[in-house]
Amino acid sequence: MRRALIPTLALLAFSASAVVYAAFAPARQAVAGAHPFSATNWPFPMDQWGQGQAFTCTARDCGSEISVYVRPKVGFCNCTTGVADDEDLERLADFDLFTNKQVAAAPGRPIEVGWMKGRSRPYLFVGSFRRQKSALTIAFNDNCDAIVATAVSDGGNYKDMESHVLKFLNDDTMIHWVAKTLGL
Repeated sequence: MRRALIPTLALLAFSASAVVYAAFAPARQAVAGAHPFSATNWPFPMDQWGQGQAFTCTARDCGSEISVYVRPKVGFCNCTTGVADDEDLERLADFDLFTNKQVAAAPGRPIEVGWMKGRSRPYLFVGSFRRQKSALTIAFNDNCDAIVATAVSDGGNYKDMESHVLKFLNDDTMIHWVAKTLGL
């Protein structure tokens, strides 16, 4: 009887662990398979906006290494027009996390992330880094709440960087995170 009970218990334990794995693994696999970005630690100290999410894409997958820092700014967006122009974008930007000097590399342009509209604009970050960094600031909103994403890279191809970052931000996992973060 005991000999039959041990394999049965082992089978039940294995089945239970498989059920638990199946419940949690698909989300992790979807994140890994949908885009080449992987989560990293938020490297900045706490400020009035709290901590956000940090992600990195390797040079092999994105052409140059791209780090993306995403966080909400609840109640900080123009409720009527959203992120309508470059002034709105710069007001929402997280420049102070990176450097004391940034230079716009081109005018901003309208973008869409999920159901939200916003703007994207390329910058050069100089000052705090040993060498100049290419950066992309993206902000988009749902009513009065904004999500700000800053992408930083050593590469200078803004179109490729923007393409990778917008694809990442439009991934179902990120859209779900945005909706949850904004309480939707």
